[in-house]
Amino acid sequence: MGSSARPVEGVEAIGRARQGGDARTESAPPSGAARVHHTDPTVPARSLPGSLLIRGIDVVVAGTGLLVTAPLMILIAILIKLDSPGPALFRHTRIGENRRRGEPHPYAGPHKRGENLFGKPFTLYKFRSMYTDARQRFPELYAYTYDDHELHSMPIKVLVSTKNPSTDPRQQPASALLADPRLTRVGRWLRRTSLDELPNLVNVLLGDMHLVGPRPDIVENIRYYEKQHLVKLDVRPGVTGLAQVQGRGNLSFHETNEWDVEYVRKRSAWLDLKILGKTLWVSLRGDGAF
Repeated sequence: MGSSARPVEGVEAIGRARQGGDARTESAPPSGAARVHHTDPTVPARSLPGSLLIRGIDVVVAGTGLLVTAPLMILIAILIKLDSPGPALFRHTRIGENRRRGEPHPYAGPHKRGENLFGKPFTLYKFRSMYTDARQRFPELYAYTYDDHELHSMPIKVLVSTKNPSTDPRQQPASALLADPRLTRVGRWLRRTSLDELPNLVNVLLGDMHLVGPRPDIVENIRYYEKQHLVKLDVRPGVTGLAQVQGRGNLSFHETNEWDVEYVRKRSAWLDLKILGKTLWVSLRGDGAF
């Protein structure tokens, strides 16, 4: 299906657009089988030299990053093992690039019942930051049920975790609203420093991800995408992206998608380099990481 995502001028512009839109009190997840995503023909395709350049940068930076950080990654793995039982690495299925350009058939779900996964699934590698039995202990956090107000206004990191009822969302930063019981002690530190994402570089070498692109999502969240946001699946996901340097975890679900769509519309090698540079600064400051 085509997409008509509007350009994003800033978070303020997104807010103004939302206030003028048709607000709903409920946001039930649409059926995946009923929504078949076609690549948007208006998305600019990279030229062959541009694609080779980006792939070259991906391989060099990811390979160098893994070599340089290998001692740190070994230390992190040891700390994770000492802190809580379970593996140091976390493997999770995410939705990658929609490569079936123009084809009417969706990516089939695990039971082959016509469930549309909207893109090619792949295994994402991260350092484990949660308890291994978190899904059994806190099943309510895996219901992935949100209303429209939460999707538009609640910081995305808070949206997918336990909300702290003792704080006022109008007066507290997003980090103060977060009370996620699934996180281990080491996991909280990894999240704040973004070091849990270091194994993503393996995905870059494997070709599942670019260094820069929209962050890969889970299919349970993609069900809540507005129609124009599905265009972000027409490009390969990334370790970092425009949304990550424009607010990251402080952005709402739909604000994050708006910045991702903006990246898709304007992506270039130069923009990727600028995002990489800004990511280093944002990561050192810890902006939006909690």
